Amino acid sequence: MRVLVLNAGSSSLKYQVIRLADGAEEVELKGGVERIGSAGSAADHREAVREALSRAGAVDAVGHRVVHGGEKYRDAVRIDEEVERVIEDCCALAPLHNPPNLACYRAARDLMGGVPHVAVFDTAFFQTLEPHVFLYGLPLEYYERDHIRRYGFHGTSHRYVSAKAAELLGKPPEACRLITCHLGNGCSICAVQGGRAVDVSLGFTPIEGLVMGTRCGDIDPGVVFHLMRAKGMSVDEVEEVLIRRSGLLGLSGRSNDMRDLVEATAGGDARARLAIDVFCYRAKKYIGAYWAVLGGADAVVFTGGIGENRAEVRGRILDGLDRLGRFETLVVPTHEELLIARDTARVVSGRGTT
Repeated sequence: MRVLVLNAGSSSLKYQVIRLADGAEEVELKGGVERIGSAGSAADHREAVREALSRAGAVDAVGHRVVHGGEKYRDAVRIDEEVERVIEDCCALAPLHNPPNLACYRAARDLMGGVPHVAVFDTAFFQTLEPHVFLYGLPLEYYERDHIRRYGFHGTSHRYVSAKAAELLGKPPEACRLITCHLGNGCSICAVQGGRAVDVSLGFTPIEGLVMGTRCGDIDPGVVFHLMRAKGMSVDEVEEVLIRRSGLLGLSGRSNDMRDLVEATAGGDARARLAIDVFCYRAKKYIGAYWAVLGGADAVVFTGGIGENRAEVRGRILDGLDRLGRFETLVVPTHEELLIARDTARVVSGRGTT
């Protein structure tokens, strides 16, 4: 089966064609369209999809990464009118991602005739979280009426690397306790027990948790009130600070790229060093918390641009954690597109759930 995988961002589209046949898996094509809507690029996501289809050739199915499926979907699902409606309803919960995900699906559906389309939800892996984990300490009606809860993101990445880690450990996933660390421009840590997510650092939005490239991670909510009252900032201005001007960029005053900060630290830049210190401390604290949640861990697993490529950062995060007990340290390159292709083939072939 040849599967086209579409992964749409607010102004980008990444795509791959993956062939799955007789136990073999081959990436036949990789491509992407950046800065959609800008001069010299595709005018909109529909045009970007048209470009991807012109390169992909004939395919048997299309797998779509969809960021938010709310509480409705715990697994990948073939897209029909009801699924499309749920994705649209979740646009309010993921306004930067679900609208382009939906636009790409509709464009591909219109341009490809009867080819089946499958949605693979980023949030689905975290539908195994228990209520005492996903609920906030807010009046319960805010969850029951407004669906405010911890959803978690980067689900396809955590699911892929946790399964691969179990394989590398020579154990079935059901026998593993893992702490998976997706560290890139966006960051999250997940506690995985028996192949199921039991906690995750990202919450109602992808702002909570770790310090990230430009996102602040955990802060006292009172900071928001202070900025609005004392500084006269609007809701949009505060959101801009927390999402696009904080994290490594805000702390260093230099860059959101860890490579730049490591280089600047070597040159004596104290703010770059401070940014790395905060980043590593926050990650270490979450690993310690999830160690307690799991009652120990077989491995701490790193993935993502920072997690895979910055040994010095991994070392800083892990320093001293050996006092918790013995564990393996694994670096596992993530392959979300492959997981989406597998899910798509499984759903189209009617082989059941994961």
